[in-house]
Amino acid sequence: MKAISYRDKFSDNTNLKAWTYTIMKNTFINNYRRLSKVNTTFDNSKDLYYLNLDNSSGSGMPDSSYSTKEIEKKIELLDDEFKVPFIMHVQGFKYKEIADELNLKIGTVKSRIFFARKKLMESLKDYK
Repeated sequence: MKAISYRDKFSDNTNLKAWTYTIMKNTFINNYRRLSKVNTTFDNSKDLYYLNLDNSSGSGMPDSSYSTKEIEKKIELLDDEFKVPFIMHVQGFKYKEIADELNLKIGTVKSRIFFARKKLMESLKDYK
């Protein structure tokens, strides 16, 4: 529809297929950006983080708090070498910050977080 509406913008002796493809691609990108802005909210902290929240998340459901408690118990069962970097990562620290804080290499931090996730997924198979 847009290609027909803006046919006067089309230059002769150019690729019509590429022109229409570009219109479709740009329309998709614009719609995606518009939809992501609709779901963006402010957290009203001093840092003003933007949060993309899924409206269907059941955060107020009783079973979700139970699941959170169970997940926290499983995290506490991890060895400290995996638990500490994982918790820091979940709290929002960047890999470099975790590495500096714990005097580790970034690769070590990444692998420990990876293995912590892997162990948690294995122990929480029921929640998938």
